[in-house]
Amino acid sequence: MGIQTSLDAVHEADRLVEMMRRADDLAFEAGRTPGARTIRLLTAALDGPDQLTAIAAIHALSEVFDVQADVVLSSLLSSRRGFVREHAALALASRLPRFDTIARLIGLVVDGGFAGMLGQSTLEAWTSASPDPIAIGLESALLGVREPAARYRVVETLGLVRNHIATPPLLRIALDASEPEHVRVAAVSALGQRPGDSAVAAALEGLASGDGHLADVARLALVDLAPQPADQRPADLRVAQLFLHADIDADLTQAGSGDNGGIATLLVRLGDALVATGEVGQAVTMSRGSTLGALDSVSDVAATGLGHAYGRIPLLSEPVQSANAWPLRVAARRGIRRMLRAARVDVLHLRMADVGSLAAADVARELEIPVVFTVAPDPHAVIQSLDLSGSLTRENFGDTDEREHFWFRARLVQQLASNAAHTVLFPRPNLADDMRELVGIDVTAHPERHTVVPEGIDLEVVDRAVAEAADHAAGRPATPPLAELRALLETLPESRRDLPLLVSVGRFHRVKGMATIVEAWATGPLRDRANLLLVGGNLEHPSADEREQLDLVDALVPVAERAAAGLLLPGHRPNDTVARWVAAARFGVPGLAAPRGVYVCGSLKEEFGIALLEAMGAGLVVVAPDGGGPATYVEQGVTGFLTRTYDVARLAESMGDALAHVAAETDDTRAARSRATVEASFTIQAMARALAAVYTRVHRDEVTERDWSLLAR
Repeated sequence: MGIQTSLDAVHEADRLVEMMRRADDLAFEAGRTPGARTIRLLTAALDGPDQLTAIAAIHALSEVFDVQADVVLSSLLSSRRGFVREHAALALASRLPRFDTIARLIGLVVDGGFAGMLGQSTLEAWTSASPDPIAIGLESALLGVREPAARYRVVETLGLVRNHIATPPLLRIALDASEPEHVRVAAVSALGQRPGDSAVAAALEGLASGDGHLADVARLALVDLAPQPADQRPADLRVAQLFLHADIDADLTQAGSGDNGGIATLLVRLGDALVATGEVGQAVTMSRGSTLGALDSVSDVAATGLGHAYGRIPLLSEPVQSANAWPLRVAARRGIRRMLRAARVDVLHLRMADVGSLAAADVARELEIPVVFTVAPDPHAVIQSLDLSGSLTRENFGDTDEREHFWFRARLVQQLASNAAHTVLFPRPNLADDMRELVGIDVTAHPERHTVVPEGIDLEVVDRAVAEAADHAAGRPATPPLAELRALLETLPESRRDLPLLVSVGRFHRVKGMATIVEAWATGPLRDRANLLLVGGNLEHPSADEREQLDLVDALVPVAERAAAGLLLPGHRPNDTVARWVAAARFGVPGLAAPRGVYVCGSLKEEFGIALLEAMGAGLVVVAPDGGGPATYVEQGVTGFLTRTYDVARLAESMGDALAHVAAETDDTRAARSRATVEASFTIQAMARALAAVYTRVHRDEVTERDWSLLAR
């Protein structure tokens, strides 16, 4: 094609997702035709207003094996534009080490954030070829870095230098009582990755004999240091699943808080259902936790060996939102490795393009555990929606990417999918086309490597909720969850207690569109037709994402005016409580809320929609995004209304249509149809059976391949 033609093709693409896909062709062309002209054209593209083309040019430069390309990439680490620094650090990982670049990468590590993680990752990739200058550079940096968080990052990076040159300074820092504890934790954790050194073992044993957090970390490091037992895998199939950004517990007490959304609910129900199939002996659900929780769960998982177990991954920091968790890559990787070794897992299922999957994929490769990956067009579908709405353009893509990391996540999806032993796909109306056009994956090329598996819900939970809500609507006393809802509804003025409920459940995150729902309701006639109940979010200690949504809501309906306006924000509630509240929207709450409410999902994208299925299972009419999974099970104008949720006017229109539709119903025929749709195809039991078959096949193929490998020797 030629480098100029390829560069023009990127710049002239109609849609942002198409630009990102054409960037691969540009990188290929740059590697095929290196030289001064290619470097000059790509460098010129860095300075224009088109930020997405600039990003594409940076990654194309990484394919030009010429010393001048190295010079350009190294200089970009000092760019005034943050997204340029980030992509330069990422691009340099595929280059040979350069001594004059090491200091700049260490500077990114000191500054922290996503760019710091990328700088650290590139330094780690370079340590196999140049451990000495990197270790020396990091030790030198410690002489001038005193701020504890920055010092932690430098020590953690030093711990990634596996060469013996890094061991003495790590020991010195670990044993230095004058160092901040957090910094010593980084050194102690790193020492757990250095087996066969008697000085390391002695230091860790001494620290582990004490009390407090540092002693707990030392005990975990000793677990890491211990050799893996002889390979005597149990006969029962063992599967692990991961969602790092939640404190997942069997009772789902934190559902809707922070990142504890539908995925947390799904994994709890799914782990139980997998074991119930009889095909899976143990399901291990891994999520974040404390060091003490990690110690306990390592012992529990290793000892029990059967059933649904919960493994804790200590991130050695305060919990952060998933978008800001990338700097926790190293701690996540060590915790995941520890848990997978203890559980002796046969198959690992990954689902998201996040730091947990990034770290877990590295561990799976090291431990030779086959990976099943659920492929979804995320963030591709979000990029497409924002592009269509006009809020994301080629001129602001880089600035947005600095916060959302769209490019990195999109590439991570492709990497995880290409390396997976098997991929799982969500149903979509145009699945093959969407995967090819949005993600760049041709699922028709090797169909035996892909399986479409719908998500599912536990209908028993839903049915119990429906029964309780119906009984209360018929005059029986309220159960505790419904009594709590009554108390909430009693805050409404008398004049609004004869209106139905519009209800939505989920995380308070811009992708979930909670503020958009409020805008659609509050700025038009819907406000007079229904009250709005939004369940989710940690209102007492909101995260940055939650705070952003709450600020938008407050601008529309000030806190002091919420009740009078009919807006209810109770925060997150346990999953079983939420199920009762959703069911109550259908039947009403005597004296406080009219029946025939509607469930609203305002997400920019919804790959499938657990909360939507639960609402349909409870018999509610739903409003849902018109793309992705919901379009495969919502009958337009019958069981729900599909709409462009990013368009406030269209969302409001669909909410109004849904209220009018359900108000005209004279019996439960449609509600029964909604539930029948869920029962026929979208139960957690059906999902578990389909996945158990996938895991069994992947494990069988892995064992066969291993046996052939042994015979070949």
